[in-house]
Amino acid sequence: MSPSLIEAVGAARVFDLEQPRYAGAPSHPAHAPGFNYFLHRHHARGAPEARTSASGLVVMPEHSGTHIDALAHQAENMILHGGVHVDSGVQTSAGFRVHGIDTLAPLVGRGVLLDVARTQLLPADHAITRQELEQAASVEGVDLRAGDVVLVRTGYGALWTEGPQYLHAAGVSAGGSRWLIDRGVRAVGADNIAWDVIGPPDPELGVTLPGHMLLLVRAGIPIIENLNLEELAEARVHEFGFVCLPLKMRGATGSPVPAGAFLPSGWVRPRRPSSRSSQSALWAHARVGPSPCRWSAHAWSYQRSHRQRVRSLSTSPRGCSTYRSSTRPTD
Repeated sequence: MSPSLIEAVGAARVFDLEQPRYAGAPSHPAHAPGFNYFLHRHHARGAPEARTSASGLVVMPEHSGTHIDALAHQAENMILHGGVHVDSGVQTSAGFRVHGIDTLAPLVGRGVLLDVARTQLLPADHAITRQELEQAASVEGVDLRAGDVVLVRTGYGALWTEGPQYLHAAGVSAGGSRWLIDRGVRAVGADNIAWDVIGPPDPELGVTLPGHMLLLVRAGIPIIENLNLEELAEARVHEFGFVCLPLKMRGATGSPVPAGAFLPSGWVRPRRPSSRSSQSALWAHARVGPSPCRWSAHAWSYQRSHRQRVRSLSTSPRGCSTYRSSTRPTD
C-alpha cells in the first residue's frame, strides 16, 4: 500500500451511522426482545495471577439496532427473490441455504443522502412519496446513479432514545420504493425502524411493509434500518463514500452492521447547493486533490447527551468560513 493511499485514508472525515445498542432500545414488535448484553465473566480478586479477564454474552434478534436485511428476510407467496421457492430444502432450522446474509458482499461505494426532513421532523407515520424523494435530490443538487446506496432521512434518528415516538417514524411509500428501484440503486437505508411505515396494508399491493416486498423480493435490493443520519445531515453532506459490512452469519436473514460515510481530504462543505451539477462537481474535485480550504479532522468535536448536541467545526487556513451551532434539542 502506497504512502499516498494511507495518507488519503487517514485524512478522510468519517461519519459513524450506527445507533447505540443497549437493552431497551427501540425494536420492531416482530423482533422482540431486542438487544441484551450479559456480563458473565468478571474481574475478581483472588485470581491465581495478576491478569484477570471479563467477557459477556450478547442475546438479540439479527434485526436489532442498526442492521441490514438479507434477501431471505421476505417472501411473496412463499417465493424468495429470483423465483426461489421456500421449502424444506431452502428454509431449515439452522437458517437459509439460499439468500442468507452470508451471501451478501460488503457494501462499499457511492452513497447519497436524501434529507426529506431537512429542518423539521416529518409527521408521525407519514408515507414519503416519490415526489418528496425527487424534491430532496433536487434541493441538494445530487443525482442518483445506478449502483448507489441511497439513505433517506426522516429525522426520527434523533429520537432513538424515545421508543414510543421512534416506532411511529415516517417511512418510504411503495411509490417511493419503486422510484428507487427504477434508479437502479444497490441498497437503501433509513433512520427508522422498518424503512416502510408500520401501518395498514398498501391499498394496491395488499400487504403491510410494501417496500420490503418490492425491494427485497422483486428487485433483490437489501434494506438498512435504524441508521443515525443526524451528523451527516447537520454537516450538509449529501454525497459520500459509504461502507457497510454485514457479518458472515451463515443462513441468517439479516445482520447487525456498523455503517459509515467518509469524505476524502479536500472536500469543502457547500453553503447551499443550487443545482445538480454543483455538488457532483464538488465530489469530483475532492477526488482530485486537496483544496486550499479544508475541513480539519481534529477541528471538530461532537458530544451527545441523550437529545442534545454540541458541535464546533472550524476550517483552515485563514480566509475560510467557520460554522458553529450552539447546544439545542435535536427535534
